[in-house]
Parts: sequence; C-alpha cells; structure tokens
Amino acid sequence: MRQYVSPYFCEGDVVYISEKIVSLCQKDIIPKESLKISKLAKFLSRFASTNDSAGIGVHNVYKMQVAIMLCGAPKVMYAALAAGVGRIFGKRGVFYEITGPQVAGLDGFYSTYFPEYKQFGIMTPKNPDKAVAKVEEETGIHCCVADINDFGGVVLAISPHSPFEKPLLQKLLKDNPAGNGKEMTPFVLLREKKDDLQNA
Repeated sequence: MRQYVSPYFCEGDVVYISEKIVSLCQKDIIPKESLKISKLAKFLSRFASTNDSAGIGVHNVYKMQVAIMLCGAPKVMYAALAAGVGRIFGKRGVFYEITGPQVAGLDGFYSTYFPEYKQFGIMTPKNPDKAVAKVEEETGIHCCVADINDFGGVVLAISPHSPFEKPLLQKLLKDNPAGNGKEMTPFVLLREKKDDLQNA
C-alpha cells in the first residue's frame, strides 16, 4: 500500500483492495496436495456449470472438495440439486447462495493467468474488518476489501473513517472495475468527480 498506493492517494479517496491479495498476505491458502478428492466431489463437479467468466467454479474438482470440507456432504448435495433446478428456470448462482461466501469466494486451483495459482486455493480473508482498520491506521489510506467478479460481488469490509459508505461502494464496484483478466489490478482507487474537472 505504501509503495503502490500512497503516492496517488488523496484525502477523500477510498481504495478497493482485492480480497485475494488480503488472503495471500494472511497466507490463508489450501495446497492441492493437502486435499484428498472424494468420489462425491468427482461426481458432483461433472454436473457443475463450466462458465469461467466469474472465475474458477465448482466444476473444478478441487474447489468442489473444499466446498464439501467447509459445508459437509449433505448441504453440498442439496446445493447441487437446487442449482440444477435453478438452471432449468434460468437462475444462476444458486449453489453459492446455499453454500455461502466461503465457497463462493474460494479462488485458485487454476493457471489461466498465474501459474502459481494452480498449486493452491485461496480462501476468503479472515477478519477483513480488522485488516482494513490496520491499513487505515498505519498508512492513513481509507480502503475497503471486496470480492467482485463479472457477475457482481460483495464488499466485505470498509475502514472506520471511509468517506464512502458500504452501499455506495457496492454500487461503484458492481461492474468489476479491476477486471478478471490479465490486468493485474489488486488495487482500484475511487475518487469523487469534481465539477471543475468535468471538462479537463
């Protein structure tokens, strides 16, 4: 934050921090070799959606196995069944609505853009409120941590003195300004547009 954000930060700004970066800093990861893939994970992953525009999904057998670890087999089976019914009626995201944010926020287990991510999964950050408060206290940078993709997402935490409230940040980040591709943008600086800059 000091190296890459501080030179551009002005009072009144808010910096969106990718939840993935926070999790990596917290070393909240799951190595592939630590997972024993069950027959249930192999079976259910075959029927999951393969649309990757929002990131790796539970058609990846490793992510499905983590879902089973976090939620238990009965809940995951129920979520998979409900997702199948939802797909018939054109409703997406049912599986993650049932299994919750820890499963929805799991990243990694793929090497599309970063080869290192093939070897581990990245969990949702622990105590994101504490993380943003620490960043603000030590750097003076108002910030939020959010899990955003091309289908939307959620603001997980905002720093105590943020000039932007959570509903506004949710709206501003809805269109995923960081992108899901090779942009490599773990930080997005949000600044209120001033009238005297409109014609600049």
